Amino acid sequence: MVKDILVIGTGISGLTFAIKTAQKNPEVSIVLIAKADLSEGNTRYAQGGIAVVSNFKIDSYQKHIDDTLIAGDGSCDPEVVKFVVEEGHERLQELIGWGTQFDTQDNLLHLAKEGGHSEKRIVHYKDSTGQQIQDALIAKIRTFPNIRLLENHSLVDLITDHHTKTNFKRCYGAYVISKAQEEIIKISAKITVLSTGGAGNLYAHTTNPEIATGDGLGAAYRAKVYMEGLPYVQFHPTALLPKIDGHTFLITEAVRGAGGLLRNAEGDRFMPKYDSRAELAPRDIVARAIEREIQQSKVKHVFLDGSPIPIEKWETRFPSVFDTCASIGIHLPKDYIPIVPAAHYFCGGIKVDHHGASRLKGLYAIGECSATGLHGANRLASNSLLESLVYSHRAALAALEELQQKLPDDAFYEQIPEWMGDPYTSSEKISEIDTLRKKLQSVMTEKVGIFKDNMGLEEADQVMAGIYDAVITLYNNNKLTLALSELRNMVSIAHLLIKQAKLLKVNKGVFYNQDNVS
Repeated sequence: MVKDILVIGTGISGLTFAIKTAQKNPEVSIVLIAKADLSEGNTRYAQGGIAVVSNFKIDSYQKHIDDTLIAGDGSCDPEVVKFVVEEGHERLQELIGWGTQFDTQDNLLHLAKEGGHSEKRIVHYKDSTGQQIQDALIAKIRTFPNIRLLENHSLVDLITDHHTKTNFKRCYGAYVISKAQEEIIKISAKITVLSTGGAGNLYAHTTNPEIATGDGLGAAYRAKVYMEGLPYVQFHPTALLPKIDGHTFLITEAVRGAGGLLRNAEGDRFMPKYDSRAELAPRDIVARAIEREIQQSKVKHVFLDGSPIPIEKWETRFPSVFDTCASIGIHLPKDYIPIVPAAHYFCGGIKVDHHGASRLKGLYAIGECSATGLHGANRLASNSLLESLVYSHRAALAALEELQQKLPDDAFYEQIPEWMGDPYTSSEKISEIDTLRKKLQSVMTEKVGIFKDNMGLEEADQVMAGIYDAVITLYNNNKLTLALSELRNMVSIAHLLIKQAKLLKVNKGVFYNQDNVS
């Protein structure tokens, strides 16, 4: 099939981009790829909300800009920060116009406060903002006849000159694999948009869903697309321990914004000794403080004390957290919540310009898989959904304009070769894939986590080289399955992340190498 636009990923970025393009030009053909069903993805799990300046009596664009720059620890692009913050209010109104609901008080948006923010500016829907946004966007996307939805398909590789034997230096679409039959199909497209999220599953504990295996990043790596900032992996300070049905459950930062306190194994509050902002310090500071307290204790977690928050507020403002804790015997607000930091967000990724375009023509990247310059070395809480809205809008305008330029004709795209590969994989090889994945996660958690050192990075690099060789052998001698495709992406990104980490000689934001401390 030849499409005008191929969008890979169906979180807030991909859905918003598709809606924008379909609205502005109903003649444009769009295919939208979802790795699972449309409702799954990182957006769904965003509890906190969207950071948008709404109450101009107490807040201002400049305050939000300053907060973002401070959190980014000197590594943000000031121009990007400025236009993202200033354009956010209009993009939010569009989202509301598409049917998204947010909590209100006295007919005004109810605003919450999170770590690193100087004012209350987090627009939210209880503690399930992401789910509310996802549901509204899915309902909207289904109204467009020029959008074809392809669920339960995953990105394998981007189609480039390597496959077409040409030298246009463009992206021509992608090969994707179906979840059920594990059949690989070709989708030719004049514009390809990656909105594939991050790669939280490189680590043993992550707030990301199982599908967050860095597919877009891995495909971009193999296509030699420029990426930067991968070592700036943000760990969310407060993830529930134990896991729920094998998944790490996030405790939104807004709980601390509402008065929740962090206590160590002895029950002592510890954040004031690490930062004057205490529990409301930026995430990198809080996560490192928690990790230090865990290292100094025989108990492998700390506690979130929700007793300062009235039970009525728990039930109305944080119903998901309240009910989840109750399901495992934690009764709020009297019981402490055992928590650990967990891999949460990639601040780096595919380097893009102010309109989401990568350095490979015809390829855009929006959302977590991109590196826009907004987050720098540490993302300010709830700025990710804001970035997605602004960059999806800008990328949609740029992509529609690019479609008007001189591009290869349809006959060229139709002649792109189908996927070629081995048709068979043994059960023994399937077992090996699972073993290698667990080994990768263990090494990344132990050696490339919140605290790193030079020796650990070297050891991780060596282990990753061995895993990479094993993956290449599996890839060359077996049918490409979804599990092998995911592992192929994970090891590629782990390798590049470690390589970039070894080059960083200054600690900034979420990156902390103990050997860099003088």
